[in-house]
Amino acid sequence: MQPETSLPDYLTNDFSMYLENMISLADPDNPDLLANYLSNLFEQLKEMPLLFNGMVDQLAMAISTKVRIDSKNLAKVELTTEPSWDEIKPFVGVHADARACITEIMTHAEQDLKNAILLIHFYNGYDATPLKSTEDENEKFDEYEYNDYDENY
Repeated sequence: MQPETSLPDYLTNDFSMYLENMISLADPDNPDLLANYLSNLFEQLKEMPLLFNGMVDQLAMAISTKVRIDSKNLAKVELTTEPSWDEIKPFVGVHADARACITEIMTHAEQDLKNAILLIHFYNGYDATPLKSTEDENEKFDEYEYNDYDENY
């Protein structure tokens, strides 16, 4: 069983947008929708590497298929306080056709790149299974109590 990892505060807003976008594009009726969208997004980024400057969720989507993250070892890094790029970089591999683009982003928007990598890392370990609620004895709704009301009041 994987240890529960909570999302650091500095990523909460961007992760929420990233998750919403990824889920909305994962259409079971059109399984290629997400892959095609991510491919098109990367092609735009490749033409203009700083296109998503300040839009970390979009940057994460654009590079998600072009980076490989060693999440097993990255999970050992303390991420509750924001790490530096140098702490994250050893756990990131970049596909050959994305190296020039990622290098450009790293040179001019290192903070965004680092956070985009962390979004992908947390998304890859994200479990969307709803938590099972625990019943509180005081909150149990007794059928007889419900029927005890006078409907003719």
